[in-house]
Amino acid sequence: MLIRCIDFETTGEPGGEEQHAVCEVGWTDIEVSLGNPVTVSVGRPCSLVCDPGRSIPPEAKAVHHITEAEVADMLPAADVLQELTFGNPTFFCAHNADFERAFFDGRGVPFICTYKVALRVWPDAPSHNLQFLRYWLDLDIVHEIGLPAHRAGPDSYVGAALLARILTSENAPDFETMLRWSNGPPLLTRVTFGKHKGALWDDLPTDYLEWILDKSEMDRNTKINALHRLRQRGAR
Repeated sequence: MLIRCIDFETTGEPGGEEQHAVCEVGWTDIEVSLGNPVTVSVGRPCSLVCDPGRSIPPEAKAVHHITEAEVADMLPAADVLQELTFGNPTFFCAHNADFERAFFDGRGVPFICTYKVALRVWPDAPSHNLQFLRYWLDLDIVHEIGLPAHRAGPDSYVGAALLARILTSENAPDFETMLRWSNGPPLLTRVTFGKHKGALWDDLPTDYLEWILDKSEMDRNTKINALHRLRQRGAR
């Protein structure tokens, strides 16, 4: 089984009024053998800078340091993205795959989100940021190949190592379960806002969860997490 872990650097976040695009595509292939035990082989990362067809704002350059001069004579982003399907991968994988899926629909290939899966597999982790998990889990990677962070090739490599750890961990979720988690909202562990910032979601008072769900203007994922905890308590 071939799983292709991907990562994009872009001109900005998707979903706003401004139309953003990809300026670098990175990928790392994972070969998986579903024997007993499961064996996983992580390849070396590849990356291509591409022409996003628009300017790169300073805010984006400050993250990945890709400039207009670097992309000027490169292939259009759409052409590079199309190449991700070569070899017929069974799954695509990305850390916070909702971001990558906003720029690339996978051409019918399903996505595994290592961020959403890691929230379920390691709910007690202090953070589920990719670079934090890299060191918290002491992932099996060649340190230099995983650098610099916030470039598409190295980040895809670290993401592939994270998926390899998930697949070979004790009580590893099956693919059907990972896809279900990946297609749903993230099951958050710690609160990142308000008077209970830093607290565990599972420890929030019931009346506060009801306020989040019924009276606040929180985003959809936050409300879904409140509803999930209320249902666990039989309150909904």
